[in-house]
Amino acid sequence: MSDIKRIESGQRMSQAVVANGTVWLAGQVAEPGKSVTEQTKAILAQIETLLKKAGTDKTRIVAAQIWLADMADFVEMNAVWDAWVPQGHVPTRAAGESKLATPDYKVEIIVTAVL
Repeated sequence: MSDIKRIESGQRMSQAVVANGTVWLAGQVAEPGKSVTEQTKAILAQIETLLKKAGTDKTRIVAAQIWLADMADFVEMNAVWDAWVPQGHVPTRAAGESKLATPDYKVEIIVTAVL
């Protein structure tokens, strides 16, 4: 049985869980009401921080799911993503439109990485 490491755990959820060499991040959101660009930048910074706490980095991300409140924001979000994701280390990715927890959230990103 492997050890399970939980990072930034609360009553409802952990922001990250590490087990068997894999790191799963919870859906990351940013300050409600900010622009898609600002939210995406903040979310990606949070992801980097959580990955560091888990003992890995963004070059080790293997999968990403991106939820947008409105697919009309796809190009704006992609501009931030493309500048952030390390070329040669791009993960698999899906992006779609979804009603998020509050109308003021425009982007939510979930990633899985390896150690």
